[in-house]
Amino acid sequence: FDMLTVLHPTPAVCGCPVDEARLLIKQIKLGMFAGPVGLFGGGESEFSVGIRYALVKKVRVSYFFFTYNNFTHCRKLIACIALHLSDLFHLCFQGFWSLDIYSGKGIVSGSDSASEWNELDLKTLSLRHQWHFHRAMEVEKAEKNITGEDDDDDSKLIYRGWKVMPFIIGNETFEKLGIVGSSSNLVIYLTTVFNMKSITAATVVNIYGGTSNFGTIVAAFLCDSYFGRYKTLSFAMIACFLGSVAMDLTAVINQLHPDKCGKEIGSVCKGPSIGQIMFLAGAMVLLVIGAGGIRPCNLPFGADQFNPKTKEGKRGVDSFFNWYFFTFTFAQMVSLTLIVYVQSNVSWSIGLAIPAILMLLGCIIFFAGSKLYVKVKASGSPIHSITRVIVVAIKKRRLKHIGSSSEGLYNYISKDFKNSKLSHTNQFRFLDKAAIQTPDDKLNMDGSPADLWKLCSVQQVEEVKCVIRVLPVWLSAALFYLAYIQQTTYTIFQSLQSDRRLGSGTFQIPAGSYMVFLMLGMTIFIPIYDRVLVPFFRKYTGRDGGITQLQRVGAGLFLCITSMLVSAAVEQHRRTVALTRPTLGVAPRKGAISSMSGMWLIPQLLLMGIGDALAGVGQMEFYYKQFPENMRSFAGSLYYCGIGLASYLSSFLLSTVHNITEGSSAGNWLPEDLNKGRLEYFYYFVAGMMTLNFAYFLLVSHWYRYKDVVAKDNDMDKSSNEVDKVSV
Repeated sequence: FDMLTVLHPTPAVCGCPVDEARLLIKQIKLGMFAGPVGLFGGGESEFSVGIRYALVKKVRVSYFFFTYNNFTHCRKLIACIALHLSDLFHLCFQGFWSLDIYSGKGIVSGSDSASEWNELDLKTLSLRHQWHFHRAMEVEKAEKNITGEDDDDDSKLIYRGWKVMPFIIGNETFEKLGIVGSSSNLVIYLTTVFNMKSITAATVVNIYGGTSNFGTIVAAFLCDSYFGRYKTLSFAMIACFLGSVAMDLTAVINQLHPDKCGKEIGSVCKGPSIGQIMFLAGAMVLLVIGAGGIRPCNLPFGADQFNPKTKEGKRGVDSFFNWYFFTFTFAQMVSLTLIVYVQSNVSWSIGLAIPAILMLLGCIIFFAGSKLYVKVKASGSPIHSITRVIVVAIKKRRLKHIGSSSEGLYNYISKDFKNSKLSHTNQFRFLDKAAIQTPDDKLNMDGSPADLWKLCSVQQVEEVKCVIRVLPVWLSAALFYLAYIQQTTYTIFQSLQSDRRLGSGTFQIPAGSYMVFLMLGMTIFIPIYDRVLVPFFRKYTGRDGGITQLQRVGAGLFLCITSMLVSAAVEQHRRTVALTRPTLGVAPRKGAISSMSGMWLIPQLLLMGIGDALAGVGQMEFYYKQFPENMRSFAGSLYYCGIGLASYLSSFLLSTVHNITEGSSAGNWLPEDLNKGRLEYFYYFVAGMMTLNFAYFLLVSHWYRYKDVVAKDNDMDKSSNEVDKVSV
């Protein structure tokens, strides 16, 4: 202790000169403030200075007085009366607890008393938060004891897990068959039944796909904020069924589509009337509403049926994800083969009736299990929290930053907080100002902000940073689908003017069915990646996933470029064969059919499918893991919004290239007859765009910082319910 006597008190907690300052301080009752706190033994010792100190003590009184105003709910009034009756007992017979807080502030020449006092007030904020939180918990506990409410709503839920999966998986299968069956061959339907030009049909399909995907963010907002997943899914499935029926009616009723064009070259085709376009648009709007509501809700709704707090529930969720993607792939395969074959070779009326019937079966199966589902209520959209942080940061833009760490920033976390606690980061530091507490920022009894639009916690700020950090990566990853969409539209047009026969027989592969090879590339590569490549990379990187999510997306972007280059080379070969060798006839409203086998189109589709298995699945995993837990529905909709953005960009790109090259000396790149165009130039152009995008992706990936989660032991303030302990 001789060393302590020499070192303590330091000038920082006593003043200078020390002896004179100590005599002055002795006149003030400071308790154990600034005293040495530590341990000694075993020949070693370690001490610190207690610069913040709280003393909880019991005081006996002979009278009491309390007030409690502004009650808006009867049961809360009862709870508070019960609490104060309890307080009355303690006051009369045992006394009450008081909290004395001690802290200090160094005063130097030129110090401003008001600013020094404000800083002192901030230093004691955490201790006052603990005390208010303790009192608020007593009020809530008394309320729950009187009203009989359970503190954990999850205890009332019955998780049936796999018992309800036949309803959900069955509905998922028929719903995907219905949606994919109605839209997978849409570009052929518009050109053959509605007599649209190829460029017009491709534009319509892109707009339809983009709107369907952008609709997911609206559906996710309504689902999280107001309706919940079950009600949103119910409405969306009914809308999808009605849209499928309306789409079939455009083929069944002759008055709802234009007359069929003649097969002769140069024959005049009558386009659709305004009424026919309006009815078709209505059917597509219903399908957009249905798809937009189903996509962001279906997967989370299935996961809701498993208890996330048990091992069986967690394993069930993982298994459900596998079944979900298997169902999606299965539906794609069936739709792109059987349903497309019926539509193209038997009858459009029957081919479009099949998806409508399947959607009806899906609705029946889904509603049959209605009473068995776990129906999670809407908990509020994360968009509100994001907006609040941005608004508060703008309001406080003139405040100065408080260091480079989170010390001094407001960091309240509610007791029902379920997200992983995030570490403070120095990126986007202007948002930290939303967590700077000023004297005007009032707090509730539990320590929460009295006005949510004036003060935000560090946790809320970091969650918004997670979203903002993802956006540059999202933009680059979304452009992957700009090239993907070309494979799902113009590859079909290429196949129409290629030899689609299998061997020497007469059977022809439907043009729309060539997309099966894209799905095959994805389906075959995923298990190879999971079972072979991941363990191989894991040996060298030490990562559970073998490589990072962004590395996986980057590999997919590279294969995307390769696919477009192969597409350009194949198209150049197809066109050369068509112009220099005997043809196989004439495709209606197109041109001569090249004798090049359609099998040459398979490599570009396989490459794009493998690229999608890397970039597409990698994106979903990246968004799921990098977003806060309560924003994962929003993350899923963000993925689909990326596809929607690519669809709109594709429409703009097609229209721009068509308009610019139509009157050029080199000729139109994208005419109806591909033999007279330069589709390979367009593919090279897209490949160049993807190369620039890949360079941008490498840049933002190098800049990106993965989400840093604080260990669970530090997630909550363990002393929040132990205010009778000394805090140092």
